[in-house]
Amino acid sequence: MEIINSVIDWYMANLNYFTVLLLMAVESSFIPFPSEVVIPFAAYKAAQGDLNVIGVVLAGTAGALIGAVFNYYFAKYLGRPIVYKFADSMPGKMLLLSKEKVENAEKYFIRHGKASTFIGRLVPAVRQLISIPAGLARMNMKDFILYSLAGAGIWNIVLAIIGYFIYDLRDKIFPYLDDILIGVGIIFIAFLVIKGIKQKRKNKEDNNPV
Repeated sequence: MEIINSVIDWYMANLNYFTVLLLMAVESSFIPFPSEVVIPFAAYKAAQGDLNVIGVVLAGTAGALIGAVFNYYFAKYLGRPIVYKFADSMPGKMLLLSKEKVENAEKYFIRHGKASTFIGRLVPAVRQLISIPAGLARMNMKDFILYSLAGAGIWNIVLAIIGYFIYDLRDKIFPYLDDILIGVGIIFIAFLVIKGIKQKRKNKEDNNPV
């Protein structure tokens, strides 16, 4: 418990506009890192007066765009065969990627067109990967940036509002906020472990068909 408390304290102490931008760039790429543990916590810190909530949203949205553009060019220049091969490779599986996930993102893009880079930013399990099919389709960069910024901006505003107002309600509704933050950290770690185990089992089944 003390270790988790120390990690959370360190995380909060080092959460600033640059780290928000960096973490959201990571989140917006194909690396599994949820925005739910970045923006709300930064907004909570903004409510304390250490940051500005508008700055948090702007830094988070800029970071999300950086990650999205990385995915776009990653897919555009490598092409579909290499992207799918990477998704099914060991490094790809370590990043919780799979051929099925990329296929689902591509189907979503085909179904909704360029607007999917806006809508997809608001859809769990699609948001991190929707830039890949946009790159494969060589979507117009101006449209890609516009839709990505709009989708990421709305998502970050919602998360920032949640984090900001949690601070105002902490004494009335969340008297055990420290325990809740610890719980969130434990859930996040458990989520990554469970996802890793499931992916490992699936890989084993794929490699050893009945």
